[in-house]
Amino acid sequence: MRLGVLDVGSNTVHLLVVDAHPGARPQPAHSHKVEIRLAELLDAAGAVTPAGVERLLSVINEAVQAAEDKGCEDVLPFATSAVREATNADEVLARVKAETGVDLPVLSGEDEARLTFLAARRWFGWSAGKLLVLDIGGGSLEIAYGIDEDPDAAVSLPLGAGRLTAGWLPGDPPDARDIRALRRHVRTEIARTVREFSRFGAPDHVVATSKTFKQLARIAGAARTADGLYVQRDLSRKALEEWVPRLAEMTTAQRCALPGVSEGRANQLLAGALVAEGAMDLFGVDELEICPWALREGVILRRLDHLPTPGPAAA
Repeated sequence: MRLGVLDVGSNTVHLLVVDAHPGARPQPAHSHKVEIRLAELLDAAGAVTPAGVERLLSVINEAVQAAEDKGCEDVLPFATSAVREATNADEVLARVKAETGVDLPVLSGEDEARLTFLAARRWFGWSAGKLLVLDIGGGSLEIAYGIDEDPDAAVSLPLGAGRLTAGWLPGDPPDARDIRALRRHVRTEIARTVREFSRFGAPDHVVATSKTFKQLARIAGAARTADGLYVQRDLSRKALEEWVPRLAEMTTAQRCALPGVSEGRANQLLAGALVAEGAMDLFGVDELEICPWALREGVILRRLDHLPTPGPAAA
């Protein structure tokens, strides 16, 4: 069957179309992505502005049309932290339903962490042992740990790269005092969660998902996207510690020139690097592996798990 997953995130609205059935790897068929930066379209009270709502409605309608054009049998929509935390979320969701026909569920931060963990577990398999999974989004940082498909611990922290950039790093390049203050804030928030995970023991394998980690790995020397899905891509804490001060001195335009860094994410890269560095340091991670699958794949896999398995053909 052909499924679409519609991810209304803090940075983008992304429709991923896959051909999938239970027991098989979902095969990507089409990707429709529009950068919207919803987390930046909030007023002083934390509500999505009227212009932001109109933009969101327009982009969702485009995605619905794209799903229809590509022959999707069903679309699995969800929203994450930007909608979840908006003070007018109920009003926004009601308008989305009325004007696009999309009933948009809002995932909790813990749900995000658990579904991302499921995707990583399926990608690496049981032989990976105990997994620690890190995911930096536009609005939040998700951390999950476990040995099964459902993690033993999962948390979501308000440490997304977009959120932190908008709230803490106004300069271009940012002021050193602002960077220092953000570094302290990030590490304080992460440190509060470490004990919850450390009681389970050391992980056997640490993996990271998300555009932020992929870009950090790329500038640190990992293979290009064009080199293929199955090429192993790693990121070491040592390399990250060398890159953070370099990123801090760069303007957004200079970061855009780095390998693998997109124009839309370049301004967020320093904040994302500070979160990644803090998480790796506080969790004692020297090196992690980039996982190609993340939240969207987790949503698809969970849906496939609930489909009936075809029985044997009649003789």
